[in-house]
Amino acid sequence: MNPPRPRSIEVDFFRGIVLIVIVLDHIPGSVLQHLMLHAYALCDSAEVFVCLGGYASAAAYNAVLTKSGPKAAQTRFHKRCCEIYRAYLLTALLTLLSGAILQRLHLNRPMVELTGWPTFSTAPIKEAFEIATLRRQPYLSSVLPMYVLFALTVPLIVPLARKSPLPALASSATIWALAIPLAKLFAIDDVSDWAFNPFAWQLMFVIGILCREHPVSAGFQESRSGRWFTKIAIAAVLAFAVTRLFILTQPLAGHLKQNLSIERVINFLAIAWLATGLVRTGAITRLAHRMPAVIKVGQTGLVCFVGGTLISLTVDTATPRGLSGLSHGLVALAGDLIAIIAVLLLARFWNDWKGPTQPRAAVRGADCR
Repeated sequence: MNPPRPRSIEVDFFRGIVLIVIVLDHIPGSVLQHLMLHAYALCDSAEVFVCLGGYASAAAYNAVLTKSGPKAAQTRFHKRCCEIYRAYLLTALLTLLSGAILQRLHLNRPMVELTGWPTFSTAPIKEAFEIATLRRQPYLSSVLPMYVLFALTVPLIVPLARKSPLPALASSATIWALAIPLAKLFAIDDVSDWAFNPFAWQLMFVIGILCREHPVSAGFQESRSGRWFTKIAIAAVLAFAVTRLFILTQPLAGHLKQNLSIERVINFLAIAWLATGLVRTGAITRLAHRMPAVIKVGQTGLVCFVGGTLISLTVDTATPRGLSGLSHGLVALAGDLIAIIAVLLLARFWNDWKGPTQPRAAVRGADCR
């Protein structure tokens, strides 16, 4: 068996950026969110987060497999499933407690509604059962249930992706194409209950796994075909940006994100191809080395995601209402900066408390697709 490739510093860097963006995206008054991916594309940080999750899962599975064998690798991801489920329950609890506190203090009424506390308080036993069985997820915890399912499938998908990449991709694409009827079959098609249809979003997760198992070589990227792919990707990204900025200026329908529409997939793949080009040139590596605090966020993804829910709720609540113009912009920008610093400090504290992490090697080009 070949030795596992070291984890990529670029992937940890991208994961750190995405986690910070997720926190900012969930602050309704954020200024910086207008500079984020969703403002210029039909996809957003969710696609990046899930794809990188697949990549990291494949890397982790292979590392345990090489060191301790297949049984240990399977056990590790069964434990990981439990870890994510506990993180989901904790996130749901923190979200509901935040809503209860805000309602008690008569603060931030719109956020109280988003947390789901009013509904929970009317029927706590029924709602607790619904949350525990993944039938309903309070605000900000909705991405984690599908990760519970994905973690269970990693021991099956990674070996298949390694040995038979095309059948693995074809199977995933077929499930994605049938995602809506499958969701209806399992009664998870209501956006308010499952914000992310796992049958659809598994495609992003599998793409991430395939990127780890079968990276595109630097030689292909530099070839004539690779250069044509780059030109097509640039044209696609620009076309989607014009569409988002000047045509589809209103918030997009929720079902497009819930069921991972085809235009979101295409837009993401075009952006991802260009990003791999930046990785190949070493630009991302140099930037990552200058921002080690962001790398730490990427290395403590689950902790920063859970903690980020409280950070976004706190910053949004603390932001004064009723301001306008320059005053509003400056206050909102200050809130964004506080949120970013809070996430960076959380990651640093967790890394220091848990002890030194396994060193990450800077892996260029082909290892970061």
